[in-house]
Amino acid sequence: MPLLGNLDDAHSLRRLAGLATRMVHLAPPPPDGWSDPRTLALMRCLNRRTWPRSWVYGSTSGVYGDCQGAWVHESQPVTPFTPRAYRRVDAEKRLRWHGKGTGVRQGVRASILRIPGIYALDREGGTPRDRLRKGTPVLQAADDVYTNHIHADDLARACWLALWRGRPQRVYHVSDDSQLKMGDYFDVAADIFGLPRPNRVPRDTAKDQLPLMLLSFMSESRRLDNTRMKEELRLRLRYPTVHTGLQAGEPV
Repeated sequence: MPLLGNLDDAHSLRRLAGLATRMVHLAPPPPDGWSDPRTLALMRCLNRRTWPRSWVYGSTSGVYGDCQGAWVHESQPVTPFTPRAYRRVDAEKRLRWHGKGTGVRQGVRASILRIPGIYALDREGGTPRDRLRKGTPVLQAADDVYTNHIHADDLARACWLALWRGRPQRVYHVSDDSQLKMGDYFDVAADIFGLPRPNRVPRDTAKDQLPLMLLSFMSESRRLDNTRMKEELRLRLRYPTVHTGLQAGEPV
């Protein structure tokens, strides 16, 4: 039986306290500000009763900022650049600190999943198909950035496994094995969907042609190491690359 609660209305969350033994928390922070009051409201609610034994929080790989294409491991310090990333860092810190607490919080295993771009054929906006049809350009090779991806089905399995296998106060990169720059990702999708490949433009030109949100993603470059996810959560990716994931529902 679902119990509805509004994370922007702390009073509506009271019925949730003491009910769950395990929790997956995927709600995003509010669209503005530098902290995450929604996660804080949920934690304050749970403080009233016994906390779940394990808590999985879906964060973002954006907490690392721009790494200039370098490989990133979970032990690397976060360097958020955007307010969106700062809000996620705030939620991460609160959850990891609470997981180390005493009383009702004692023994809680908080797992932080740092998630890159999520894609799936049945997810609204879950593929580049619409952008390809609009002819949205991408950066030329000299200016392009590495981007990371995970299929929605593999993300769901990672969340479930982290509830049972995640180590206390542990960070995991939930990312596939692809090593693609953003323009190459759009080229792969275009070939699979039978659409024209996007035009490549210099970064200076892109500033006048692309929305600010897309430009912000084009300002950060990194490659996520997913070894910990595979070894500790023992997740076997159903879609190890975007090639396999995008082809899964397309006619051969």
